Amino acid sequence: MGGTFCHLHPRSQGAAVNFIETPLVGAYVIEVEPAKDSRGLFARTFDADTFHAKGLQPTFVQCNTSFNKYRGTLRGMHFQVAPHAETKLVRCTHGSIYDVIVDLREDSATYREWFGVELKSRERRMLYVPEGFAHGFQTLRDDCEVFYQMGSPYCAEASRGVRWDDPAIGIRWPVAEKHISPKDRALPHLI
Repeated sequence: MGGTFCHLHPRSQGAAVNFIETPLVGAYVIEVEPAKDSRGLFARTFDADTFHAKGLQPTFVQCNTSFNKYRGTLRGMHFQVAPHAETKLVRCTHGSIYDVIVDLREDSATYREWFGVELKSRERRMLYVPEGFAHGFQTLRDDCEVFYQMGSPYCAEASRGVRWDDPAIGIRWPVAEKHISPKDRALPHLI
């Protein structure tokens, strides 16, 4: 039995991934350049070599999905502390969300600053969240689904959060009516 080895070139069809710097150092909005034809499209959403070359964490060990029934659902602001700090690659796979990150790295020039971006399923954009950032989102329509690739597995002992409405951060959420879990309502403010 014979076979052929095929080496895929990183810029092959549907492989273009564009990294757009955010105002927060180390965080990126990622856009894919799909190859389109009469059938639809094909796009590579992740390539470890490309992430590594950009200096980003190229290893994801866990994937999660979140379905959100109502417009205005707010989840966040969540993070994990070392040694279980996590990177995240977040994509809205159905609907649209306002995705928000907060830099909690005390030695960072952008400490306590936040950044928000709308992620729409039809645009296939993603947000790369480095370690040391809190993350959350608010749904902009009913029936939204969000897919996360995680750099570290969930660890309850390392799980933390900060208030979504902490005045020390000042996030401006787009939907006034918010559906928030009791657990997220009980998160502390930054000290």
